[in-house]
Amino acid sequence: MRISRNTQYLLDATKRLLSVDSPTGFTNEVTKAAVNELKELGFESAVTRKGSVLAELGGEGNPIIVTAHLDTLGAIVAEVKSNGRLKISNLGGMKAVNCETENVRVYARNGKVYDGCLQHVDPSVHVNPKGVSEERTFDNTEIVLDEDVHNKEETLALGITNGCFVCFDPRTVITGSGYIKSRYLDDKLAAGILLALAKKVREGKAKLNRKVYLFLTTYEEVGHGGKGGLPEDAEEILAVDMGCVGLGLEGSERKVSICAKDAHGPYDYDVTTKLVQLAEKKKLQYAVDIYNSYSSDAQAAVNAGSDLKHALIGPGVYASHGYERSHIEGAENTLALLEAYLAS
Repeated sequence: MRISRNTQYLLDATKRLLSVDSPTGFTNEVTKAAVNELKELGFESAVTRKGSVLAELGGEGNPIIVTAHLDTLGAIVAEVKSNGRLKISNLGGMKAVNCETENVRVYARNGKVYDGCLQHVDPSVHVNPKGVSEERTFDNTEIVLDEDVHNKEETLALGITNGCFVCFDPRTVITGSGYIKSRYLDDKLAAGILLALAKKVREGKAKLNRKVYLFLTTYEEVGHGGKGGLPEDAEEILAVDMGCVGLGLEGSERKVSICAKDAHGPYDYDVTTKLVQLAEKKKLQYAVDIYNSYSSDAQAAVNAGSDLKHALIGPGVYASHGYERSHIEGAENTLALLEAYLAS
């Protein structure tokens, strides 16, 4: 599949972000990575107290925030068990059924990083045949460390205690047919799209007919990423986040999705209508859908009291909160709609 130089940058930037562990609450390194990406593109950025990244892309008048989030799902150690294994508590919407048998990295507070794997407490079919049908929860799964530990004291001696962060391997793959497979495409694919927008602006290939802020947040997965640190002069916020793909929805991995309503209510009618009209005009692959089990940083900003018009778009992502999949065309359609809106 032949792709443009800008799309290649989008993919490369996305892969770089995906390679940095960043479960919500543990985002210092991905914040640094995003700052460095923007610096390489020629943009200075500021970091908020919560670790979000804010940069001005240019343009004048009617300021708008375009936002994506850098934090991901993950887990934290809730108990070092008597057998030396770890009980975990999920961060965000991580479910045990979606991450059993996945490799993990456990970050001890002494600076050391240990490998492990999430397994059922008695996973062998030859030993426990009934275990296959048992519902998976974080009470009957555990992190098995790739260390010679057999009891709580030996694990504690490694520096692993309650409160250490557990990061699941993203397993990023981009196929020759254009599919993008990875954990955490929600929302690092959208962050890559915003960085690709910044690159086009810097190269004079994207027109801005208004002042544009780029805002890469942390803590979105627990609901308060967009509730602080917003520029005071902003009039509008456009979240770029994953588009839902599933039964009863029009969205697909090759489309840009436009969300008309999520679990908190409708998005701004006029902005959403304009996005639909531009998608039609530009002949983009797009869908309009309602997400009843979803929220975004745009909604978080409005819920916190910000007087902003708000909207949500994003590339279609299949199997959200699990091993996710999108497509290069979905990312390109999203970037094209974003460009068209900011130039209108």
